[in-house]
Amino acid sequence: MTKLSVNLNKVALLRNSRGRNYPDLIQFALDCVKLGADGITMHPRPDERHARKSDIFELKEALTVELNVEGYPSEDFLRLIEEVKPAQCTLVPDAPDQLTSDHGWDTNKFKGYLLDIILRLQAAGVRTSIFVDPDLDMIEAAREIGTDRIELYTETYASQYAFGNPNLVEEFARAAAFAHELGLGVNAGHDLNLDNLLHFHSMVTPLHEVSIGHALITDALYLGLEETIRRYQGCLGKSVS
Repeated sequence: MTKLSVNLNKVALLRNSRGRNYPDLIQFALDCVKLGADGITMHPRPDERHARKSDIFELKEALTVELNVEGYPSEDFLRLIEEVKPAQCTLVPDAPDQLTSDHGWDTNKFKGYLLDIILRLQAAGVRTSIFVDPDLDMIEAAREIGTDRIELYTETYASQYAFGNPNLVEEFARAAAFAHELGLGVNAGHDLNLDNLLHFHSMVTPLHEVSIGHALITDALYLGLEETIRRYQGCLGKSVS
């Protein structure tokens, strides 16, 4: 079944806005797990405007589910991953000051660069995933690099779905099937929400994991955390008691 990994960057951003440990990020993560989340995702940026490096260490100690740490592979980030050894590291091509991720890697252009990084992370015992667009050439190059998984960048699907065009999901379905044929695991994320996730999940197989943060935390403001996680898991075909 597809796992739901909850990205808690927006919870960390709220905490940081008052300079206090409120909300308590670690407790919030544990509550998400208790309510049915399959994993937790964090994306620490160099300025620590939301997730902090210390959060990553604390989450690794506290969690009994998978921790996925996203980030641009700077030397500082890579050392953090080697120290913490999360279950998964997702490499994203973000500039240090970027507001949010907005594209996948050009895995042909950066093949040598990413190959060395993935070998380094795998030597530390960390499963690797590369953020990519649903481009078959980019996916094939990702396999040549040696990554364990890809994460399909889904903003284009989400945008088109919101405009009443759900058919772009076919491009992602082809990409996922192709990746599977190459022996790659498939994750997905960015702008997936309660409106578009059910359709995406029904069409894109196999799908190992979705990482959802902004939409899920926003929904929780209206629905409550327990009901929100229940609904997202329902979109993935799972019942949460």
